[in-house]
Amino acid sequence: MATPVILDTDIGFDVDDVWALVFLLQCPELDVKLITTTTGDTWYRAAIVAKLLTIAGRTDIPIGIGIPLDYSAPTHETWLGDFQLSEYAGVVIEDGIGALCETVLNSQEPVSLIGIGPLPNIAAALSRSPTITDNARFIGMHGSLRRGYLGAPKPMREYNVKQHALSARAVFQAPWEKVITPLDTCGIIALTGERFQQVNQSQNPLTRAALENHFGWAEAVRDWPLLQQLDMSQQSSILYDAVAIYLAFSDAFLEMERLPIVVTEDGKTLIDPSGDMVSCATEWRDQAAFLDLLVARLLRRGWTLWTR
Repeated sequence: MATPVILDTDIGFDVDDVWALVFLLQCPELDVKLITTTTGDTWYRAAIVAKLLTIAGRTDIPIGIGIPLDYSAPTHETWLGDFQLSEYAGVVIEDGIGALCETVLNSQEPVSLIGIGPLPNIAAALSRSPTITDNARFIGMHGSLRRGYLGAPKPMREYNVKQHALSARAVFQAPWEKVITPLDTCGIIALTGERFQQVNQSQNPLTRAALENHFGWAEAVRDWPLLQQLDMSQQSSILYDAVAIYLAFSDAFLEMERLPIVVTEDGKTLIDPSGDMVSCATEWRDQAAFLDLLVARLLRRGWTLWTR
C-alpha cells in the first residue's frame, strides 16, 4: 500500500522544488493527498503546482494556500506564462493550514508530511491542531550538521531553517518522528554528464515541463553567486529537495544517524545533547544508485498509470 503524503513546498524560487514534485508524482510508493504552498506569494506558487498537476493528469490532488510571508522573486514566470490558478480542474483550498490538519486527522493511515521549504505552515498546523503529531511523521530538507552548501567542510545556516528559525524549532521540537536530509547529503546532489543528457532527451511530458522550468529559471537567476560555479546548460541545479522525497519511501542509499538537534534563533542546526532526537541522513551509502533511481523515475513512460 502506498504511503499517504502531504507536500509543503516553496516552489517558484529555486527550481529544485519542481524536480522534487515531478519525482514525487512518479513514485508509486507515495500517495499524494495534498500539496500546500509556503512563504512568499503562495497563490503564485499554487499556480505552478496546478500547472504541473494538470500536465501530470493529477487534478485529483487538492492544493492548499499557505501563509504568504516574506518576498522572493518569481523566477518561474516564463514557464508559467498566462496559466491561471482558476484554470485548475481540481480543488484549491484557501485555508491551506486547515486542509493540512484535516488531511492528517482524517487519514486512515499515518501521513508522511514532507517539508521542502521554510516551515511556517507546518508550525501553524501544530499550533492549531497539536494532535496531528499522533498520525504523522515529519520528513524535511532542512539544516546543516557537518557540511555546508556544495559540500563545504563546515556547517552553514541552511535557507529553509534560517528563513523562519522559530517555525523550524517548533517543528523539530514537536513529539513526532522526524527525518531530515541536511546539506550534508542533499547539498551535493545534481544530475550531470550522461544522466543529465538522458533526462534532457526525455519525451515524458512531466519531465519536459521540469526541464522547461529548469532552463527558464537558469536564465532568470543567472546572476546568483552560487550558480557561477555551475553550467546550467549541462547539468541540473542542486536537487536538495529530491532527497526528502526519497526519504518518504526509503533510506537504503543513505547512512542515517539519530542525533539530538537544536535549532538556534539565528537558524543554525546544532548537534547538542539538549536537542530533540532526529533521524538525520548524514552520509551517502550509495549516491550513484540514488541518482540512477532518480533518472529512472524521471524517464518513466508510464507515469499516467497513476492518474486517479
